Amino acid sequence: MLHILFLFALVLAPASHAADFCVAKLKGAGGVAGYACRDPAKVTAADFVFKGIVTSGNTTNIINAAVTPVFVQQFPALNGLGLSTARLDLAPGGVIPLHTHPAANEILVVTSGVIKAGFITSSSNKVYIATVTKGQVMVFPQGLLHFQLNAGKTAASAVVTFNSPEPGLQILDFALFANDFPTELVSGTTFLDSAIVKKLKGVLGGTN
Repeated sequence: MLHILFLFALVLAPASHAADFCVAKLKGAGGVAGYACRDPAKVTAADFVFKGIVTSGNTTNIINAAVTPVFVQQFPALNGLGLSTARLDLAPGGVIPLHTHPAANEILVVTSGVIKAGFITSSSNKVYIATVTKGQVMVFPQGLLHFQLNAGKTAASAVVTFNSPEPGLQILDFALFANDFPTELVSGTTFLDSAIVKKLKGVLGGTN
């Protein structure tokens, strides 16, 4: 009888557990552990809905493509949940250049059009390339160089999901040619002719 009463006491005792969510207070400083939490009493259902990817992004740019991020900075409800998403829009000829996400794996779901995508392994430099159509899914392992390009004659779009609220991003072309990385060093470390390096710097806004 005492055992039964003890079990009832455990069941009826007030639960003590971590909060269910931590909607970010973005005005404070963020870090590896995330942002400070807003007061749960002031959080509403609207805080858990993001409408910023309803419409396509602006693809009138040098890559004929747009990425609309839905990271913790845009969607504070993601804070501490270990995930984020983004919308990709690629006009005909559009490309998301070779890039990496150092902090996350990525899953791509094509929502319209035809997208050719691929990644390069770090162990053997083997290349995996696939043509992905509406409703199909492709995965890109964390930290590997990968790309997406429009392989059709009409606009293409996709939704990508990451297992981090801040996956990080480094675009190879921009890292090499869109800054003040000296031309002679870029040429010397990539085996590209300096004239080509200067031309690419001119296109992407780099100097030096």
